[in-house]
Amino acid sequence: MKLRTPLKLIAVALASALALSFANAGSYKSKKASKDLVGVAASAENFSTLVAAVKAADLVDVLQGDGPYTVFAPTDEAFAALPEGTLESLLKPENKDQLVAILTHHVVPAKVLAKDVASGSVNTANGSKLEIAVNSGTVMVGGAKVVATDIMASNGVIHVIDKVIVPEA
Repeated sequence: MKLRTPLKLIAVALASALALSFANAGSYKSKKASKDLVGVAASAENFSTLVAAVKAADLVDVLQGDGPYTVFAPTDEAFAALPEGTLESLLKPENKDQLVAILTHHVVPAKVLAKDVASGSVNTANGSKLEIAVNSGTVMVGGAKVVATDIMASNGVIHVIDKVIVPEA
């Protein structure tokens, strides 16, 4: 995936705007840089719900694949903020297609570092568009705030977000 040229113009501003996010990224860092995206998420303190959802959706093998991928990863707190019963419903086998659609909406099939992100839209792994907005030092992805960036994995990168992004129907 190529980022649009106008989007690259804002990349430097975004990198400095996200500098404060790096201070919060420490608790998410993997002990081994050689781990894939699933391994990094599984070893972090705040992604147990995401890992469980990835397993329920049978996406482990995909996210352990060659990539590269960028994952906008909701925290456990973000999943807990979903309306009551939503997560439990999504994790049921009969709702697997909906869970897959939501999770793949959080994945961009390319490695996009914070310095390369800018306002605009990107295509997600499920074929939908994800809107990114950079404004006064805040980065929003599909309505979720980016709270930590550039958590490296062997097959991509994770950016932590504070909300589960549900694709438009």
